[in-house]
Amino acid sequence: MLPLLAVCCFFNYLSANAQKAVSLVDTTDQHIFSYNEIYQLEDTSRKLDINQISSAKLSSLFKPSKVNTPVAANASSNYWYRIVIANNTRSKNNWLLEFFDQTIDDIVVYSANKGGAYTANYMGASRPFGQRLFQHKNFGVNVVNSAGGTSTYYVRIHSHQPVNIIIVLRSVGWFIHYALDEYFFFGIFYGMILVFSLYNLVMFFAIRQIQYLYYIMYNLSIGLYEMCTDGIAYQYIWPNASGWNQYAYGIALYSSSIFALLFTQSLLYVKGKARRLNKMIWVVIVLRTVFFLVCLIFNRSWFNYKIVELVPLLLAYVTGCRILYQGYRPARFFVVGYSFLMIGFIIKVMIALNVAWLPFGPVTHYSLSVCFIMEMLFISFAIGDKVRLLKKKKEKAQRSTIQQLRQNEELKDNLNRMLEQQVSERTREVIEQSQVIHQQNEELKAVNILLQHQTEEISRMNVLLEKDNITLQHNIEKVTHDRVMSAEVDYEEFSRIYPDREACFKFLADLKWESGYQCRKCGYTHYNAGHLPFSRRCSKCGYDESAIAYTVLQNTRIPINKAFYMIFLLYSTKGKISSHKLSELLSIRQSTCWTYSSRIKKLMDDKKKELRNAGKMGWSKLILDYTESVGKAKSEL
Repeated sequence: MLPLLAVCCFFNYLSANAQKAVSLVDTTDQHIFSYNEIYQLEDTSRKLDINQISSAKLSSLFKPSKVNTPVAANASSNYWYRIVIANNTRSKNNWLLEFFDQTIDDIVVYSANKGGAYTANYMGASRPFGQRLFQHKNFGVNVVNSAGGTSTYYVRIHSHQPVNIIIVLRSVGWFIHYALDEYFFFGIFYGMILVFSLYNLVMFFAIRQIQYLYYIMYNLSIGLYEMCTDGIAYQYIWPNASGWNQYAYGIALYSSSIFALLFTQSLLYVKGKARRLNKMIWVVIVLRTVFFLVCLIFNRSWFNYKIVELVPLLLAYVTGCRILYQGYRPARFFVVGYSFLMIGFIIKVMIALNVAWLPFGPVTHYSLSVCFIMEMLFISFAIGDKVRLLKKKKEKAQRSTIQQLRQNEELKDNLNRMLEQQVSERTREVIEQSQVIHQQNEELKAVNILLQHQTEEISRMNVLLEKDNITLQHNIEKVTHDRVMSAEVDYEEFSRIYPDREACFKFLADLKWESGYQCRKCGYTHYNAGHLPFSRRCSKCGYDESAIAYTVLQNTRIPINKAFYMIFLLYSTKGKISSHKLSELLSIRQSTCWTYSSRIKKLMDDKKKELRNAGKMGWSKLILDYTESVGKAKSEL
């Protein structure tokens, strides 16, 4: 067993030594670990510690990276990485290890001390920002260069989302120089976003177009997303909110997509120029919102599927191309701007896919930020071009208006000259006629005095005639009413007394409440006018009773004046008139007349004794009589 163990240890030693060591050389300011310079091991159990990992038994399980930038893709595993640094005691620089990906939740760097034990350095986005060794957006740990030979460093990484393992060896001096330059360019980048936003805010207050507000929100959303991905937001805005920092970028990315589509609609007049694309934009907005809510409520790690942003980006780009093809000139700047954005997005996708030939460095790392700047620049050109076109149209309209006003002024002057000439001629005629009129007025004055005396006499006569007319009219109405109530008359003559619905309702109201009003609900005797003509509403409980309610005419579907006439005919003929005759007189269907007359005849039979000596107004007793059976019968009409 001992020889076999010795052989295993020997091969493990060879395997460990096969890993390429990176030297500390003062002439090289920084070095990015890649390929066989960084070995990796996936711990699916998440139970291995540094003692087990550094043992000879597990050393052979470490494999060199097959890609330029390793990726910790499984959120349920711990990933161990091993790097070897060749120390240089003659180096005048201090060195550190820097981790570029600011979204890694947990990083533990194990470095061997003089006794052979390992010292742990804890970092990660899940920890408060103030606990970092270097107050920088990236994670950093010092390199111990106190002894010769090589030093092996183990790095344990765990994150809830796929992360890039970009480990850089840097001198402290170069780190400070690089950090100052980086933060300087960050200031320029975010300053440009603020300048673009303030400029568009001023344009909004000047022109009052909603597109400027959309563009402001889009720029601010892009700025917030870049701050989240760069780690600037965690450093300066919410340094103690590590939980919020894990998904804040997803909210900013959603906001940027929505406002980008809304801005595209407004800037390019998509609703009027491309209705189908406009509908597609609204569909994408709704679907993107649903996906955002699902991620926010159920699983926030789904925010990592940033590839979905390709859909609104492509839709906006295609819309711009379509509108440009239709001849709308501001769309050319829009298309150019979104072309830059497409290039930046493609580079980021290639980095995520670990394309081997794509070199990693500041250019590729900040490519999307540069493309955002170019996109904002060309979009500003598009907005300016749109304003220029609007101004050109406005000036053309103003010139047309001025020309029309001049023509109107000339027409007005010509018309005024013609009117002045006509007024002058007419004035001469009026002066001549006024002399004749003055003479005639003198003659008329004498005639008016005579007419005044005659008028007074005629007025006295009119007063006497009016009194006689009133008396005569009253007598005629009385005679007509008595004739109608005592003889068989036609519908036209009957309608003189009850000519319309209002007259019938007035007759019913006077007949119904001739003994005084009393509410059927509460018994109160005071009322106000109701909603319907001649209806009465209780002043206490508010119950509104119409004039037709609780009468034989309630719920009838035939005109009320015809119903009056039918009841009158049935009463005056003692029910002997046929339904065919009623149909002919009233122009109502025979079946309706038969049904209605049957109910009235039955009611007349029930009230035979009361109607015997009722006289000419006995038919009104039929109107006021209301029973449940009669009410049901009328509802059938």
